Amino acid sequence: MSDDYERIAHAIDFIRSHAGKQPTLAEVAAQVHLSEYHFQRLFSRWAGVTPKRYLQVLTLERAKQLLQEHRLSALSASYEVGLSSSSRLYDHFVQIEAVTPSEYRQKGQDLIIVFGYHETPYGLAFVAQTSRGICQFDFVDRTATEEPLHRLTRSWSNADIREDNAQTARIINLLFSQQHTHTAPLSLWVRGTNFQLNVWRALLKLQPGEVTSYRGIAHTMGHPKASRAVGTAIGSNPVALIIPCHRVLKQTGELGGYRWGERRKHAILAREAAYCE
Repeated sequence: MSDDYERIAHAIDFIRSHAGKQPTLAEVAAQVHLSEYHFQRLFSRWAGVTPKRYLQVLTLERAKQLLQEHRLSALSASYEVGLSSSSRLYDHFVQIEAVTPSEYRQKGQDLIIVFGYHETPYGLAFVAQTSRGICQFDFVDRTATEEPLHRLTRSWSNADIREDNAQTARIINLLFSQQHTHTAPLSLWVRGTNFQLNVWRALLKLQPGEVTSYRGIAHTMGHPKASRAVGTAIGSNPVALIIPCHRVLKQTGELGGYRWGERRKHAILAREAAYCE
């Protein structure tokens, strides 16, 4: 699966840099050294849509149009009629709970945290959870695979931290499996300031295929002048993908930064838009 992601990610880079020329299927397939037939199969399996449909939405101009026309939630209607059977996550609601100051000071005393590494359509991911909920979800740089674990152990130095891929695989299956039977709410247990938590809760209200701006989130929260603070809170998001900070763009429609890489952000947005079209 990771090789598939790398091929698709490379194709995305090529399409973005040649968007004005509208590259053909054959041209893009050649960039990843696959035949058109195999490239089409790979794209369809990875994205759930044909390459032609995917390429139609794989452009920043789409995001710019949504922002400029103030149609930031227009795609959520098509989500309701066409995505619900394959959304993986958003037919389950997400509950977010804050770490208390006392729990933070104790740095995980008497706490068991399990973690695991898993392949996803967007590359390798690190997941950590407690009995209270998911506390960390990172996409992993393969040149620094231990970094997420080091950050976890620094944050929770008194906790009993154990590797348990079988347990954390349930989260991955919920997010990416075509078939899911999990019906309980997905719980997050995260630490942050009240402002950060409010930003993350605002992000959870965004549906797949829906994008907004930093200013839009600030307005939603009732703090229209807090765009910069919103950006800082988004950059501190401890739970990739589930708290969908990838759905926040610059006011100009540009992608803006992404803690786990701009290329990955573009891939996630494009896949969501393809499902919602």
